[in-house]
Amino acid sequence: MTAEKSGTTGRRSGAETRADGTGAKNPPDDAAGAGPGSGSPDERASGADSSGEDDTAGTVTSAGKAKRTRKARRTGAAKAAGAASTADKTSTADKTSTADKAGAGTDKAEAGTEAGTEAEARDRADAAKKDGDAAEKSDAAKQDGTGDDEPADPWSAFGPAPEPVLGRPRRAVRAVGRFLVHEWTLAVVAALALAAAMTWPTLRYPRHTLPQDYWDPSLQAWQMAWSGHILRTNPAQLWHSNTFYPENWSFAFSDTLLGYAPAGLIGVGPEHAVLRYNIMFVLAHALAAFGAYALARQLGAGRIGGAVAGASFAYAPWLLAQAGHLHIISNGGIPLALAMLARGHGWSLRYGYRPRRRHAGWAFAGWLVAAWQLSLGFGIGLPFAYMLAGVVLVSVVLWFVRRRKVKRPFGRRLFLADVLGGLVFAAVGAALAVPYFKVAELHPNAERTIGDIGLYSPPASGFFTAPAESRVWGGLHEGARAVLPWHPEMTLLPGFVLYALAAGGLFFSVWRVRHRIFLLAGVLVTMALAMGTRFFGGRFTYVPLFDYLPGWSGLRTPGRMMLWTTLLLGLLAAGAVTAFCMRVRELAAERVPPWPGPWLRLATLLPLALVLVEGLNATPQPVVPRQPAALRTVDGPMLVLPSSQNLDQPVMLWSTDRFQPMVNGGSGFTPRSQARIREATVSFPDYASVDYLRQIGVKNVVVLRDELEGTPWEGMLDRPVDALGVAREQVGEAVVFRL
Repeated sequence: MTAEKSGTTGRRSGAETRADGTGAKNPPDDAAGAGPGSGSPDERASGADSSGEDDTAGTVTSAGKAKRTRKARRTGAAKAAGAASTADKTSTADKTSTADKAGAGTDKAEAGTEAGTEAEARDRADAAKKDGDAAEKSDAAKQDGTGDDEPADPWSAFGPAPEPVLGRPRRAVRAVGRFLVHEWTLAVVAALALAAAMTWPTLRYPRHTLPQDYWDPSLQAWQMAWSGHILRTNPAQLWHSNTFYPENWSFAFSDTLLGYAPAGLIGVGPEHAVLRYNIMFVLAHALAAFGAYALARQLGAGRIGGAVAGASFAYAPWLLAQAGHLHIISNGGIPLALAMLARGHGWSLRYGYRPRRRHAGWAFAGWLVAAWQLSLGFGIGLPFAYMLAGVVLVSVVLWFVRRRKVKRPFGRRLFLADVLGGLVFAAVGAALAVPYFKVAELHPNAERTIGDIGLYSPPASGFFTAPAESRVWGGLHEGARAVLPWHPEMTLLPGFVLYALAAGGLFFSVWRVRHRIFLLAGVLVTMALAMGTRFFGGRFTYVPLFDYLPGWSGLRTPGRMMLWTTLLLGLLAAGAVTAFCMRVRELAAERVPPWPGPWLRLATLLPLALVLVEGLNATPQPVVPRQPAALRTVDGPMLVLPSSQNLDQPVMLWSTDRFQPMVNGGSGFTPRSQARIREATVSFPDYASVDYLRQIGVKNVVVLRDELEGTPWEGMLDRPVDALGVAREQVGEAVVFRL
């Protein structure tokens, strides 16, 4: 008890004796003297020693403790005097603190020596050294940033600089920069540039020319213009167009390209309609390439492998024969929707199912893109819809089989996204199907027969024959095309380079063996379907689909199933090219220095270059016939003569100024009413034809003078009209009969 009191008294004495003689409480540890709670370095050492000796089982006598207490008092007094002397010589409290702490370390070592054992002395010396180091660090910190008079430590400049805080403008610029160099941004830009180059010269005179011919493209240019016009003026009359008067549901006489209606809202008249068609023609190629690239990348292909898949899908030689069919060229929504659905479900061909990569938003977006693709037309949209239905059916079966092993394999959000997305897709399909079922009911002659399918079914040689529009193979395959009954729909070459790459992908690929087998099976099945009735009469392939699947009988040309063959071949090729690029990187890693040389880089791009070369086009770009002035002034309902399937399609385009009702129109079939009108007006103008036209409501007949030669209406302008009550007027190059 005496020793403890002495120690306490010693600590108080040391605390109250200050260098400035004020006797006030001491400042914190890093100041010249320590406060009561902490004590000066010497006092903390003595206090710690006393506390430690009390805990030790009586190794030091009370006399020894008293001796150490007196020693601590003397040491505190000496330190106070030294501190005062030092304070007179310097004005910096930090230096004083450093000196005191250094002295404290020495005193502690001496106190430890007097304790009685060498082990205790070493322990106390180590503790004193640590306290001295801590004091030095504290002083260094003060000199770096908070010292009063001392300059900053020059060596601190070598420390890491703090991360600068960016303002909103700089953050925005950085975000834009990351976006511009992102893979998908570069892929979109590359797809657009490639589409403009590969479809050239479509954009050379986009207001005046159309690719391949001006018949079907004129019809499709009118379709986009009509959908935009009617949505802007009277959406309830969408399916009752201004053509094929007096028929209703005439907009559903062929694929509608309704998904392009937003583009139809911009511009009015034939010139804008032609410009719109050419722009959408180029964009359709870009979307096809980008969609197939996205699908291949999602399934696990590398960048160059994905580029090969995209290029082969968008620029396959057989598609050059479809340049006049925008609804066939507009197929990019198919692979893009599949890529989004696969991304949303965390599934990849190379890595399998990865639950952590699931994303309900991507899945729902995939369903929306699929619905948009369906709105472009049932020609390629119907097989796509049945394929998605098959995938859903297989997924449901697998879920029931594995539900006991895997709980919630898709997750609640993803399940809801699939349900809602599937309902949207089904609703769009049902809404679009209603007008077509109505047309089939009103026009039985519009339905296809197995005989019609046989006329357009290609033989096996068609898979190795290129169309005339192919710059590389067109001239070489002229003889092979001559033996085909209808070569525009039977030249189905996807590319010899694609065949070779896909064949290599069966043996050397990043895909697993079973996946290669599945892809090969898909290629063979879709080829068999593309042959229609030419593959063993179609009894086991096309005919069952024709007989039992709703809507399948409306598909006239089975060769368009080649679209799926091309996509599957592209995925096989992407697997091979990806494996090839990986092998090149492995070889490059063995080089010194370890980066690919120019020849290795060129070798990885060679498959892509060869695919693009095979896709070069020689598509003609005919000038669209100029709109007659009479079409801008004459009111409807009207009839333009001469009239036929091909002649009426440019007339539809010419009506995009005013969209006046007209008898003329071209589609996949000829309505009986239109056929009767054509037959009745062969003798026009006479009493019977004029009376018939008046009965059905036709008010004006426009005769194109330059188009009469070689038609059944040749010589009609020489017939008199005086007794018919008909006014005849010359308007530009046309003659107008006002009934």
